[in-house]
Amino acid sequence: MDREKLPTIFSLAASDPQSQLIQRGDLQEQDLAQIDAIMAQMGRLRAVERKISRASQQYMKLNETDMRAIRMLIAARHREEVVTPGQLAKHLGISTASVTKMLDRLEAGGHITRQAHPTDRRSQAVEVTPETHVAAREQVGRHHAARFEAARRLTPEEREVVIRFLGGTADDLESSITPPDSDAAANGQP
Repeated sequence: MDREKLPTIFSLAASDPQSQLIQRGDLQEQDLAQIDAIMAQMGRLRAVERKISRASQQYMKLNETDMRAIRMLIAARHREEVVTPGQLAKHLGISTASVTKMLDRLEAGGHITRQAHPTDRRSQAVEVTPETHVAAREQVGRHHAARFEAARRLTPEEREVVIRFLGGTADDLESSITPPDSDAAANGQP
């Protein structure tokens, strides 16, 4: 199997040569090299995950939203929870009309079934079919198991560092979504 190459576009020297975005005068060359290596590995991870996602979608003949719905339905089955079309719409961030079209397509493809909700006669219960459950486990589940194995090889202390890093990265990225000037503008300030 071909290994995904490390992307070089995440190098600070290549992406921010004038230190306009990231002030790094206080960092040693070895620190910068390690940070560049982390960014390159994160880029490689994203590239591999995109490759896996495309392969899974092609294998199951589903789009990304369909796959997210299937994953939710499988998780609900494992927890013995009933899922309604409204819950799917909320989880996927799409309209109930779009969910209806998606469910029609998934049902026609043999991926889901719909039946009367066990406690709310006004609603439906949506379930993944056993065949799709097995196909998803074989295709997507083995990739998830590989992530688990990578985490298993770490010591508890190393896992804490990774948890802190990933959580901090997610927090920092989330806070970067809103441009700095938009908070002042939202509050009526220039």
